[in-house]
Amino acid sequence: MALLRAGETCWRTAPRGRVKFLVDGQAYFAAVAAAVRSARRSIHFLGWSFDPRAVLAPDVDPAYGLGHALVDAVRANPALDVRLLVWRSALPISATQEFFPHRARGWFRGTGVRFELDDSVPLGACHHQKIVVVDDALAFVGGADFASDRWDTTAHLDEDARRRHMGGTFRPRHEVMAMADGPIAADFGELFRARWRGATGESPPPAQPSPADVWPQGVAADLDGATLGLARTSPAWRGRPAVREIGALTLEAIASARSLIYLENQYFTWPLAVEALAARLAEPDGPEVVLVCTGKSPSYFDRITMDRARSTALWRLKSSDVFGRFHALAPYARQGRPIIAHAKVMVVDDALARISSANLNNRSHGFDTECELVVEAEAPADRAAVSRLRDSLAGHWVERSASEVAEMRRAGGSLYEGLWALDSGGRLRPMEPRRLGPIGEFIAEFHIGDPTDTSDSLRPFRRRERTLAEARALRQAFAQPG
Repeated sequence: MALLRAGETCWRTAPRGRVKFLVDGQAYFAAVAAAVRSARRSIHFLGWSFDPRAVLAPDVDPAYGLGHALVDAVRANPALDVRLLVWRSALPISATQEFFPHRARGWFRGTGVRFELDDSVPLGACHHQKIVVVDDALAFVGGADFASDRWDTTAHLDEDARRRHMGGTFRPRHEVMAMADGPIAADFGELFRARWRGATGESPPPAQPSPADVWPQGVAADLDGATLGLARTSPAWRGRPAVREIGALTLEAIASARSLIYLENQYFTWPLAVEALAARLAEPDGPEVVLVCTGKSPSYFDRITMDRARSTALWRLKSSDVFGRFHALAPYARQGRPIIAHAKVMVVDDALARISSANLNNRSHGFDTECELVVEAEAPADRAAVSRLRDSLAGHWVERSASEVAEMRRAGGSLYEGLWALDSGGRLRPMEPRRLGPIGEFIAEFHIGDPTDTSDSLRPFRRRERTLAEARALRQAFAQPG
């Protein structure tokens, strides 16, 4: 049975369209820059954060940011409809980013670029969707924002002078986006217009068809023929029902896996995903699970909250892993500098690839807004592309090609064993649960800072009761035959 079902595990499905997986900021920024230059009708952004000074190609022009490119595009084509809608972040968060995105409103004033901040979410929630839609014909989606500390190459060097931020350099950073054209791009355009309407009361018209192909020249698609889907999370608020498509798809994808689940995520705390994975790990013939996650969060708040809850999740899975198929790994640069693994990726066997804004925590499945592109592959060529994506992502951590990883994986029957054999420099290090004190145990047990939805955002005791009840129900569901 197909995993993508409109109204259940996704919002929309679409027939064939080209898809390119853009690994790390260098590839993503370059592709968006090319699409901006090709735009004829509209350029629409949704973001969690935004800095117009984010440099598109620091190795070519270290002073030319995305904001300059957008303004130049409008000057060259005054009929171009350029709109950016970014979450109105709390001031403590924007203070760490030189008070962007708030300052961007003044940056764009009088340029023809429409810039708005969006606070139409419950107290404590955020708009976390990250998309770019050009002419309703090309869409970018995933986990990366245009901020001044997002650009990096797949080499993830310990020190790289091109990674400039607030007068210094920032840590190596890993991001993954997807670029897609065809009907699914128009669906992402509709998502943007719904968000813009909710924030401003104004309804932008859909872009009229353009004879120009805005797909960046020289960029080869990874696949063209798989079923594509758009999945979302949105909280119940002000009379609007909750949307939990991403969470539903996550659990069904885990249940469907035959041999391998590969995950890259900033966080790993969502109890329902943990319970679903634990159930599969307890099966004698269940799938191997490989998780890549930042060893220690760069944010002090996240270290206090998310890292502690992750430790509990790791303990739960390691205690369930009686057959030795669970591997949690933290990535490091060549000389040992930690890499921020900010991507949100899930690849299941060679059948499903998800490039998302959603983290594997509570709030991404009921409290914040999220969206993702889903690829469900059936044809052999598309399945090979999904498998190649996974092997390429896994291999780039240890500076090996997808073909090298595939060869070692097939020889040993395990992705982890193949990576272990290829990782001569200790670039991937096992993550172990840490012992928590009384305060840490309380934070992890009640998921402080990580609400499931508006009903428990200020009620951690209700959150705990709900989480325990849902976890019990999920264990019972996985225990049922079939």
